[in-house]
Amino acid sequence: MSKNSLIFHFVAHKPFLKTADEKYASKNQELFYTISQVYIPLLNMFANLESEGVPFKMGMTISPTLCAQLSDSFVQKSYIEWLDKLIDLGEQEIERTADNPKKNELSKLYLKNIKRNKRDYIETFNKDIVGAFSYYAKKGNIELFATAATYSFLPHIADFHEAVNAQIEQGLISHKQFFGIAPEGFFLPHLGYMNGLEDNLRAYGLNYTIVEAQSLLFATPAPSAGIFSPVRSKSSFAFFANDTRITDEIAGKNGFMYNEVYRNQQNDIGYSESLEDLKNFLGNSNIRQQTSFKYDSNKSLKSHEECIYSPEYASEQIKIDAQKFVESKATMLNEAANLLDGKPCSLLYSFSPDLLGEKWYEGIDWLEEVFRQIANRDDISSANCSDFTKEQYQLEKVDVTFSSSQGNGYGENFLDNSNDWMIRYMRKNTERMIDLAQRFSEKTGLKTRALNLATKEVLLSQSSDWPLMIHEKSDADFAKEQFIKTINGFSTVYESLGSNTISTEWLTNLEREHDLFPWTTYMIFSKKQ
Repeated sequence: MSKNSLIFHFVAHKPFLKTADEKYASKNQELFYTISQVYIPLLNMFANLESEGVPFKMGMTISPTLCAQLSDSFVQKSYIEWLDKLIDLGEQEIERTADNPKKNELSKLYLKNIKRNKRDYIETFNKDIVGAFSYYAKKGNIELFATAATYSFLPHIADFHEAVNAQIEQGLISHKQFFGIAPEGFFLPHLGYMNGLEDNLRAYGLNYTIVEAQSLLFATPAPSAGIFSPVRSKSSFAFFANDTRITDEIAGKNGFMYNEVYRNQQNDIGYSESLEDLKNFLGNSNIRQQTSFKYDSNKSLKSHEECIYSPEYASEQIKIDAQKFVESKATMLNEAANLLDGKPCSLLYSFSPDLLGEKWYEGIDWLEEVFRQIANRDDISSANCSDFTKEQYQLEKVDVTFSSSQGNGYGENFLDNSNDWMIRYMRKNTERMIDLAQRFSEKTGLKTRALNLATKEVLLSQSSDWPLMIHEKSDADFAKEQFIKTINGFSTVYESLGSNTISTEWLTNLEREHDLFPWTTYMIFSKKQ
């Protein structure tokens, strides 16, 4: 590559929370809010750039559990119903704000956006968000990485090679099922890397991954280009370093998103209006949720007074902040290239798109402006990781070190005094699942159904979502309940196989509840020859 490059890599993931239980209806609504605020706007950004001929490239990881939910007919139907409730709420808001012209204009704008989201979802995307992202992947604008089946923190099961392989293999099968393409890149959940994982990835034909910057900076020997160039292992598996400074630039104390003209994402009528006014939207649960009807700007955070948001002022600031970002990165890359005797350099930024769409309302518009400004420059370009594989065997060879994006860089959040009780159950069931895969060779019948269900339960128990939710005290009771259900589900199958008695009714009910990965087979836990 002749230019210096910026690589954006979005990691879209949601835990498997699909539920018809009214008690947990809010879990579905959190996904619905993200679809409206993140995924649809992101696809519309791609469409805008494509229609205007603006070149852009970026990477994306869309986890199998998120794909399963986005592709589920129950979720799709429920999302449309949620939008209808939001539209009704919007009509109600227009009446409620009639005596406040500025708020009234905003409520009309928000209602228009909600109606457009519904139209786009049904007519433009045919309810297939996953397929829409696949379209841009096949055009070469975005590069889709595969990831672990249930977003497992792989260092915690790294000594069980069969379990690591099962997470990788199921993740790759899911990727093929949802996107119809074979990836070269694999995203390690929470950037959880430890020495040797590249051997498992290499065995499945995968070519590169992303690690935290410290993995390269503390590598042996230290790479001469630091984080400004990918490196390779002894097996020529490539590693790209994630520059974590992007999160601070966007969401830090002086981050872009806190400019006083941008929308205040904290003040939502879903939390401020009476439950009586919100009853048709919230339903029987009465659990307060975000609605997207927000009227204050960030200036209200400092003044503690009502400061009405202005989309016009925000639009002007977006261009200023995008220019500031692109200029700073171009300068940094040019300085690095000069120090490296003119060698083209790159910087990779990996983060959740929720940071832009949900936490920073104008964030996706900012990213669109960033791509526009990059396209008008001759010293910098947008890129994806595959652009560097042509010279992969010329990359510097180093031993990359253990790291994670969680905790203080080593994944401590997954194993502390709030959630350490979970790992022994997960690991014991993992060990037993590997044993079952060796002992049973049947391919059909009730036992195979039971073993396939046991496989799903073990994969779900390995999810990093449950310990992380408990650590963060975010829906901790729900996470505990879901984790225990997977442990008990596996244990029931295990004991039933031992006694040779399996309840068909129980099996069918749990299959219906945990209906992800219908193509799974317990043989993914078998030892590979």
